[in-house]
Amino acid sequence: MKKIVKVCHLTSVHTASDVRIFHKECKTLSFNHYEVVLIAPSGHDSMVDNIKIKAIEPYKTRWERITKTTWELLQASLRVDADVYHFHDPELIPIGILLKLIGKKVIYDVHEDYPHSIKGNDREWMPSLFRGTVASLVAMTERFGANFFSGIVAATPTIAANFPLSKTVIVQNFPITEAFILKNDLPYKSRPHYLVYTGAISPLRGCRELIEAMAILNPKINVKLKLAGRFDPGEKELEMRNMPGWETVDFLGWQPNEKVAELMGQCRVGLVTLHPTESYLKSYPLKLFEYMCAGIPVVASDFPLWREIIGDAGCGLLVDPLDPVKIAEAITWLLQNQDESEAMGRRGKQAVEEKYNWDIEKKKLLTFYESLD
Repeated sequence: MKKIVKVCHLTSVHTASDVRIFHKECKTLSFNHYEVVLIAPSGHDSMVDNIKIKAIEPYKTRWERITKTTWELLQASLRVDADVYHFHDPELIPIGILLKLIGKKVIYDVHEDYPHSIKGNDREWMPSLFRGTVASLVAMTERFGANFFSGIVAATPTIAANFPLSKTVIVQNFPITEAFILKNDLPYKSRPHYLVYTGAISPLRGCRELIEAMAILNPKINVKLKLAGRFDPGEKELEMRNMPGWETVDFLGWQPNEKVAELMGQCRVGLVTLHPTESYLKSYPLKLFEYMCAGIPVVASDFPLWREIIGDAGCGLLVDPLDPVKIAEAITWLLQNQDESEAMGRRGKQAVEEKYNWDIEKKKLLTFYESLD
């Protein structure tokens, strides 16, 4: 029997039910005989799927998260006394260095190319005057921390290129295919004209253009947009609710993973029209692969990387994400050409089953853990 190793995942930003952290990485490790503790913002301590969740108080502001939440997380992590600490946010790099200095194995899980996302205006709340300086500081901090850490887990090849090859593994954020095996999904041609967008809702993620496209569509086609997620920042909700087209939006708020899969099984088209910022151009958005896994065609931003994925799979249409008219035209085509749309959905699902799935990625994670010094 393999020796059980105690692993502690740390996050100050994400929730205790985060898909990548909890449902993919923590569950994978727990199922493979690791003792797993997750420290994350939550209402209370709990035990879920044999994983201990140690709650820290949810933050109210970014400043509180960077100060009070981080301090609480450090104290909680020291009490856990794990063999391996696996953290998920760049603001926790000082904690990672400290844990390494006291003899722990430490892994930095890099979800985004943070320097590029800051410079590329992805952080809309940050004054533009400071973005270049902050991006440079984050890049220097990541490079400095990488010298200490036992390993780096990068979510994309682009992110991995920023870190030492010898201690970095690429574990991509592809879907858990089992989550999309549904008993109650409707046959494709029996579904109402529902479109779906899931995830963070913000201008840079193309949500304003989607609502504008809805205003163009509905005089011609009776269609509804199922919008599942949280507004980021929250004050954008009122602005978008006042836009023409919102009357055909069904805003569902944040939904748990199983509800998202169920929702996709009722819809005809998945939407992922992120703006062409520097970080999004090189990203692998989870929602794209979830739509594919659910067997629905996609309308997606015409980025070179996405063109390769969607073109190879033949699973959707590419558009200029800044043009609501083009978005509306692509949606109209998919709704009016049911046979080809259904075939696109099947091809996308096959591509995920063969290539873009968590079963492949989790083997990389486990091999990486076994290789730690």
